[in-house]
Amino acid sequence: MKKRYVIRGLAALILLALLGVALLAWVWRQPLPLPSQPYMLTVPKGATLNQVAAMLARDGVLKHPWQLTLPARAQGNATAIKAGRYRFEGEVTLAALLQKLVGGVTAPVVITIAEGSTFADLKRLLRDQPDVVNTLLDASDAQILEALGATEASPEGLFFSDTYYVTVGSDDLAMLKTAYQTMQTRLNDGWAKRQPGLPLASPYEALILASIVEKETGMVNDRPLVASVLVNRLKLGMRLQADPTVIYGLGARFDGNLHRRDLDADTPYNTYTRAGLPPTPIASVSQASLDAVLQPPNTKYLYFVSRRDGSGSSEFSETLDEHNRAVTRYLLKHRF
Repeated sequence: MKKRYVIRGLAALILLALLGVALLAWVWRQPLPLPSQPYMLTVPKGATLNQVAAMLARDGVLKHPWQLTLPARAQGNATAIKAGRYRFEGEVTLAALLQKLVGGVTAPVVITIAEGSTFADLKRLLRDQPDVVNTLLDASDAQILEALGATEASPEGLFFSDTYYVTVGSDDLAMLKTAYQTMQTRLNDGWAKRQPGLPLASPYEALILASIVEKETGMVNDRPLVASVLVNRLKLGMRLQADPTVIYGLGARFDGNLHRRDLDADTPYNTYTRAGLPPTPIASVSQASLDAVLQPPNTKYLYFVSRRDGSGSSEFSETLDEHNRAVTRYLLKHRF
């Protein structure tokens, strides 16, 4: 009789174990209730399995922390979860979630260097990225250039305008190096194929001119024509008279409006008072602006003025009389 009870007890335990395994297998394959699409989870460095499970339960992804801790320990992955920022979207099962956490398949940090942005803008952008380690942003320009291995005198304009993907926990220097090397490659490739007879002595001068084109118009189709105006002026020895260079030279003194006194105030960046190019670029540039400067169309344009119609387009003129008429037309049209 006693033996019969023992057998029945063992059978009950086996049945319960099988039911438990079946339940875990079912839970293992069920889509998790993600609180958002996509759902982002940041696992801090040094976080334990229990802490990560608690974070997921807090966000409503798990009903109970043991849903993660139990299978992770059963698989021997209790200490295998890696720090990082994870992206989950669509139907995500517990199995897929644990696999990603153990594999360290983190979401990249997306950083976009906007066309026409300055180096100060880029430093603010990187400083605001919590997943990028700040190692260099408080250093001087000279120290940053040295860390990059750059020979230029200023970091302005040295970083190609594009979207970059970096890993969580990487440092600012790694990102800056990538953007700097991208610029060097694009610039040198374009310089090797440049149009003959350009009034530019080096790739760096081409970069300076491209930065002015970048700031002069937001209209991609107008960039080649703007470049042709500036190239024609340089060939003739005319001053560029580019407002964006004056604004850059004013720095914090610029109040949002360009005054006559600003155009008359001499700075190294005032292309109304000084001939030739300013000493450095004034912004980051796009491929379109580089191409426009290195392969400008053959025109006789020497002037342009914004149409002020919201399109960002400009009116181009060959003579000063034509230009003055265009200025009068567009200024009067939009004065009131």
